[in-house]
Amino acid sequence: QVQLVESGGGLVQPGGSLRVSCAASGFTFSSVRMSWVRQAPGKGLDWVATISSSGGAKWYADSAKGRFTISRDNAQNTLYLQMNSVKPEDTAVYYCAKEWGNSDYRLGQGTQVTVSS
Repeated sequence: QVQLVESGGGLVQPGGSLRVSCAASGFTFSSVRMSWVRQAPGKGLDWVATISSSGGAKWYADSAKGRFTISRDNAQNTLYLQMNSVKPEDTAVYYCAKEWGNSDYRLGQGTQVTVSS
């Protein structure tokens, strides 16, 4: 069965950097596009970035462009999100998503990122 396990969240100061990871199993990771989505306190899910199955194409929400980088290691079945120049409004639970946008997308359990001084 599909398993997505996020890690790497924590407390970071404004302007700082953090990398979150997602270990995937139970499906052919290298064959599917993957995404990061987030949920701020009291709000709905918000798409952050998507990467193609090969890693050759990437798409970002306006809020992430120029600051965040999505990447993947298909040999290790792992998805990453490098977050630089973070802002308080980046505070959210970050979820790894398999085929976000499809009716049968799947999310992990999430990892909390808090940006605060």
